Amino acid sequence: MSRRLKRLLAFVFVAVTALVTAVGCTLTVDGNAQRQRPAVPDPGRSYGYVEDRCGLLLDDTIKELLRADSVVRPYSGAVCQYVLSTSGGLVDVVFSWFDTGSFERERALAEQRGSRLTDKDVARHPAFLGQRPGNPAACAATAAAGSGVLSWWVQFRPQVGQDPCEAAEKLLSATLSADL
Repeated sequence: MSRRLKRLLAFVFVAVTALVTAVGCTLTVDGNAQRQRPAVPDPGRSYGYVEDRCGLLLDDTIKELLRADSVVRPYSGAVCQYVLSTSGGLVDVVFSWFDTGSFERERALAEQRGSRLTDKDVARHPAFLGQRPGNPAACAATAAAGSGVLSWWVQFRPQVGQDPCEAAEKLLSATLSADL
C-alpha cells in the first residue's frame, strides 16, 4: 500500500469518525430548563426523639436559640411540643419529624391551606418557610432531611416585633447542623 493511499485512508477514517460522533452526540430535548433540586446530604440520618432530645436539640439549646427564660416540653415523640417563656410573652414551638414523609407533600399541603411560602436552602437542604396570611405571629420552617421531612413551627404570644419565620429557620438550621 502506497504512502499516499495510507494518508487518504487515515483522512477518511478521521472524517467518518468525526461525522459519526457529531451526529451521534446531537440531541434536542423539549421543555424548559429547571434548576436541579439537590438530594439531601444526609439520607441515612434520623432526626427523631432520641436520648431526651427532639430534632437532635436539647431543651436548653432551644431555650438559648429563642432567648427564653424557661422551657417546658409537655409532649415528646414524633412530634414534640414546647412552651417557652420570654420577657415578651409565651412562645409555642412544635417540632415534627416524619421519617417517611415527603417534602413535596408538605409543600402541597401548606399551599392548599393558603400559606405564603418562601423557598430556602438551609444547611444544604431544600427547605421552605410557610406563614398563614391571617397569623403573622406564627411560621413553620420545613426541610427535606434524612429519609423524610422535618418542621419547626413557632408562634409568639403576643407578637411583639419578633419574626416567627426567623425563629423557625434558626431552629431548623440548628437541627440540620447538629452533631449526633
